Amino acid sequence: MAKDTVRYPDEVVEQIDALVEDGMFESKSEFYRFSAEYVLALIDPDHEVKTFNFEEIKSELAISEEDHAKALGTDGGTFFLDAVITVRKQGLRGNYEAAERFIDIHYDETDQECIILEELLGTYRNGPA
Repeated sequence: MAKDTVRYPDEVVEQIDALVEDGMFESKSEFYRFSAEYVLALIDPDHEVKTFNFEEIKSELAISEEDHAKALGTDGGTFFLDAVITVRKQGLRGNYEAAERFIDIHYDETDQECIILEELLGTYRNGPA
């Protein structure tokens, strides 16, 4: 098994310590192993979980399939597809200002995703070529 050193903000470590003290996890190592495997399983449905007692821990934490699906989002784990759907819907309805507000609230103007969403909105604003 590989060993990796990671730095966390003090507040995060304090919360993890509290979970261990409350008995939710046997140790900090168990928390970190479970957390890493859980995120990997979220983003890659083919990920083969290797953490001992993973399903048991997940069950004890009462993470339902619905909670799991909410964590993933409609696009399998990223906000971008949800954003595309929102901009497309607003564009189809002619609600260009609403789409612009959505983009401005959620993205920095230099983000690649922001530029793509603005281009998408432009296709609705300009109509068919």
